[in-house]
Amino acid sequence: MSNTKISIRFFDDREVRAVWDEQNAKWWFSVLDIVALLTDQDDYAKTRNYWKYLKAKLKKENSQVVSDTTHLKFLAPDGKMRLADMLDYTGIIALGKEFPGKKANRFIEWFTYSAESIDGKSKTKAYALFESTFINSIEVGSTKGLQQIHAYLFGGLYDFAGQIRQKNISKGDFQFAVSRFLGDTLKQIEAMPETTLDEIVNKYVEMNIAHPFMEGNGRSTRIWLDLILKKRLKKCVDWSKISKREYMNAMILSPIKSSVLKTLLEKVLTIKINDREMFMKGIDYSYYYEEND
Repeated sequence: MSNTKISIRFFDDREVRAVWDEQNAKWWFSVLDIVALLTDQDDYAKTRNYWKYLKAKLKKENSQVVSDTTHLKFLAPDGKMRLADMLDYTGIIALGKEFPGKKANRFIEWFTYSAESIDGKSKTKAYALFESTFINSIEVGSTKGLQQIHAYLFGGLYDFAGQIRQKNISKGDFQFAVSRFLGDTLKQIEAMPETTLDEIVNKYVEMNIAHPFMEGNGRSTRIWLDLILKKRLKKCVDWSKISKREYMNAMILSPIKSSVLKTLLEKVLTIKINDREMFMKGIDYSYYYEEND
């Protein structure tokens, strides 16, 4: 079994970690993460003790949940890799049903929906991008390169995948670049320099303001940004160190005060540009930023 593909999903701002099983082509999810979020527990020891009690109870009842549990090594709170109880998709659904209340029902609804939603399917494609040969053919820093990324992530999911929008769009009170002039705007952005971090962030901010697609701009543009950083500075962003609130606040300010975003990104740059787990975590956080609160 391959333990190298790590996924982090989020429910009510809590992490649900998973490991990809290459041999059986499925995800295994951390039981303790599920128990912690369903019991609103932040104390690792108390969570572990509750699961120990529940597991003993389920075992007496000959529950399939216990027999389906497997063990994989996970990073424990003490910083060491320790064996942890894991369940697959079906097992997690069964476990969730052992917890009464609206939260458990909401969790099951979220868990079953996320994998089959457009975002869920697109996220699977984003994971695959790391190991594809396609990633090496993407034009770095260009509009075409961004279109290539968008088409890869959303091909077959949106009929406009990879296509520049022809309608005006806005978010809240902020209107993105007018579609009528979008072609010229994108040419200007493409021509912007990208030799320093300041220049790269400025280019990223302008591309965000342009918002060239009807949907999927943020998820595509963050990959586009990392590819520029990788090529020009031999670095990428460790997105797992930037909270959703920090990122969203910085992006809201960026059209008039890009220094906040620059400072935020500069603190979390890493040289692990070819690290699989870094890429996977980046995808997890990138898609998390787009989830509605």
